[in-house]
Amino acid sequence: MKSPHPDIERVLIPTHEIQTRIAQLGKQITQDYKGESLVLVCVLKGAFLFMADLCRHIDLPVNTEFMAISSYGHATKSSGVVRILKDLNECIEDRNVLIVEDIVDTGLTLSYLVDLLATRHPRSLKVCTLCSKPQCHQREVKIDYCGFELPSEFAVGYGLDFKDFYRNLPFIGILKPIMYENDL
Repeated sequence: MKSPHPDIERVLIPTHEIQTRIAQLGKQITQDYKGESLVLVCVLKGAFLFMADLCRHIDLPVNTEFMAISSYGHATKSSGVVRILKDLNECIEDRNVLIVEDIVDTGLTLSYLVDLLATRHPRSLKVCTLCSKPQCHQREVKIDYCGFELPSEFAVGYGLDFKDFYRNLPFIGILKPIMYENDL
């Protein structure tokens, strides 16, 4: 699909497809946790748009928590070194926890986060990601709910960023290589 933004090579997933898939995910999560409450842990910054829309489609008692984790900085590839910039405010012991992520690329950050949160003894711990790039996974991480599988191209929009820009695009698109070539 032709891009409505000059820095975007092409639209990969249009807005209406994103919203339809998020509604489906919310319905499935509601069914899977029927009669339970749920803590959604948003991985900042990328997942905030996704979680905002997702939680409106979950018909359960929901608490929201936020963590800020970095393994990219302003680079296009994960450094593999994970830093916690903001931790949870509330205890998750004996609670159903759903990690909400924007994208699983290498899997290194998510693997670290799952291992970390598991030490806090939640009743259950699952992962919901808007996007995954399975061909890029370096570490096996179980993804319980996945919106879309993406090619190994550099995608931005709907929370996905490059140097903290493009998150506000209402679609997911492929960034023109000229925008990041000098950063490789």
